[in-house]
Amino acid sequence: MTTELAMISATDLLARYRKKKLSPVEAVAAALDRIDRLNGTINAYCLVDRDGALKAARASERRWRRLAPMGPLDGVPVGIKDLLLTRTWPTLRGSKAVDPAQAWDEDAPAVARLREAGAVFLGKTTTPEFGWKGVTDSPLTGVTRNPWNPAMTPGGSSGGSSAALAAGMGALMIGTDGGGSIRIPGAFAGVYGIKPSFGRVPAYPLSPMGTLAHIGPMSRTVADAALMLKVMAGSDSRDWYALPPDSADYTRGLNAGVKGLRIGYSPDLGHVKVDAEVAAAVAAGARLFQKLGAKVEETDPGKSTTLFPDSHDFFNTHWYAGAALALSAFDADKRALMDAGLQEVAAAGARFGVLEYLAAVKRREELGALMNRFHQRYDLLLTPTMPIAAFEAGLEVPAGSGKKRWTEWTPFTYPFNLTRQPAATLPCGITKAGLPIGLQLVGPLYADALVLRASRAFEGARPFAMPAREPA
Repeated sequence: MTTELAMISATDLLARYRKKKLSPVEAVAAALDRIDRLNGTINAYCLVDRDGALKAARASERRWRRLAPMGPLDGVPVGIKDLLLTRTWPTLRGSKAVDPAQAWDEDAPAVARLREAGAVFLGKTTTPEFGWKGVTDSPLTGVTRNPWNPAMTPGGSSGGSSAALAAGMGALMIGTDGGGSIRIPGAFAGVYGIKPSFGRVPAYPLSPMGTLAHIGPMSRTVADAALMLKVMAGSDSRDWYALPPDSADYTRGLNAGVKGLRIGYSPDLGHVKVDAEVAAAVAAGARLFQKLGAKVEETDPGKSTTLFPDSHDFFNTHWYAGAALALSAFDADKRALMDAGLQEVAAAGARFGVLEYLAAVKRREELGALMNRFHQRYDLLLTPTMPIAAFEAGLEVPAGSGKKRWTEWTPFTYPFNLTRQPAATLPCGITKAGLPIGLQLVGPLYADALVLRASRAFEGARPFAMPAREPA
């Protein structure tokens, strides 16, 4: 019963609270029980506040008894990625170089909005150091593992969040995404995640990765992500890039379907080698959209240009320069404590000249304009989220692949950080080895509601599955 309760969606929890068929204390206790039993194996949380969570759950229970909830997420158990400031808890960002002995007296904007909405915070989820790579391990917190198979990675950098969701360690998670960090772990752990349009969810402090970095919801259902985005979206005076106040209700229109939508399906973005099982599952997903009434056409958005294959290099120019900026705040002794890979990319970023960086900015602008033109013809772009399924935990790249850096195996995600578009990952199948496969939907800039609506149509026809057995 505890396992079943821990896997209930946030929207279902809220409905049961409203009908007084379930208490927030029961829901939070079930999530904490899963953490107690599984976190030693999965390592999804680096901080758990059992007493604080139960205290908040009891307060929520009293409000629900009066049918006077504090907000739209009152009593829902939530995990927060350890890159986001959370009042009273240290935010160490997976790093031994961050001093825990300092004032932790401010919430990041997204955290503040969730707190105001009544969410119950369980703890902080793991991240690679400063969120720098597409898997989740760090010198501070060790290796995070995939609930579908603990020998495998859940991806990253929001790997603690995806692993926690798949294992029932909370109903909602905040993720961040600077190059795929919501979508990579979403695909590898078989959960839903959306990277909203840049600026939709305000950030503070601003990421050293600049306008690549997004904040968004991760969940086990699309409706939960829509509810979470409704709460987190909006402006905040601390974020100079934040979009104007957002009165959109992302939970409305979710079930409008995809009939008549024009979907461009690109199996490889014109240049990516995709594992056969992944390719088959995503192709089946494209056919399902067609059965649901969408007009699906195979296409290559980068036809007659090298922008997509070249985006690896000009993304790295942005990313490595951001890493160099992040590490510039630390002295040599502190940097010596950090992940060797992070030190390497930061050193590479420090060598870029101004003209080289500005040339990368120009290429980024060209890619954004290309996608603007693409969406004059197509409402959505459909691709694999990842070209491969999850690989061995504790490695930056698959063993024997000949690759060196995480960006070499994530070619479907980072282009849409460069363009700032909304993009979501949907579970669309399972490999013969029992690992999830993800399908990516990319929408025009600011069409977050459309991405959610199409995601919900797919989910309605093919509900998302969670691991059948507990990780051992």
